[in-house]
Parts: sequence; C-alpha cells; structure tokens
Amino acid sequence: MGAAFFYHLTQHSLEETLPTLLGKALGAGWKVAVRGSDTGRMEWLDQRLWLGGEDSFLPHGLIGGPHDALQPVLLTCGPQSPNSPGCLMTVDGAGVSPEEVEALERVCILFDGHDQEALETARNQWRSLTAAKCKAQYWSDESGRWEKKAES
Repeated sequence: MGAAFFYHLTQHSLEETLPTLLGKALGAGWKVAVRGSDTGRMEWLDQRLWLGGEDSFLPHGLIGGPHDALQPVLLTCGPQSPNSPGCLMTVDGAGVSPEEVEALERVCILFDGHDQEALETARNQWRSLTAAKCKAQYWSDESGRWEKKAES
C-alpha cells in the first residue's frame, strides 16, 4: 500500500527538484518511472538529467530503448513502465490512478505553483486520490525549504 506525495514547486524548479527526488528514490532501492504528458518535454528532461555533475549522475533512459526493463529511471508519457518501478513520479499534469498509488511504494506528483492550470490539475488529483482512500501528503517549498502542509 503506497502513498501519493504532492510537491508544490514555487521556489525550486522541476529541473532542480526532480534529480533530488530521483536520488532519494534510487537510494531507497526503487526503480522509478517518470511520467509526463508530452514527448518533447520528456526529451528535454532526459537532456537535463544528463547535464548533472559526475557526483549527481542519475542512470536513466527514455522509453523505447533496447534496455527499458533494466533502466533504474525510465522517462515515459504513458502508463507502460517496462522497468517495473516501485515509484512513479508525474510531471506536467500526467495522470495517476488510485490503483497505481496502491500498487506502488510511492507516487510523487510534481507541479508548478506558478501555473494556474497545473494547480487545478493537482487539486483535482488530490481530491480524486483521497476520495479513493489513498494516503496522500502535500509538500510545499514556499518558505524556501520543503515542509509538509497536509496529510490525508
């Protein structure tokens, strides 16, 4: 039985926050699927992850490669996750179902706090998942550091 963690990005960008969360998930021993809603955006994220320093290298790949099942972090735009992840991270309003939350160790929903559409999507996801009795936590970096603001 997993939980959904919502990350409201206001002080830190996606490209700053995602590598940190990926590192923590890999440190917990989980493979990760990163689900977006746009192929071009996932290609951009792929490039950003490669630009990290040697000390912050995150092994990953874009779905569609010959070794998808072996990838510790797999970037995708759909529900398929050939790497059998323990953790799913969604960006840019990508969907997640209550069944996924229950089946995985952790689901992280990252959303841009400066984008009204992203805020509404995250609020709807929170309502949907908590109505389905999924455990959920809401985290905000508004103060400059991550603080848990709500739990259900």
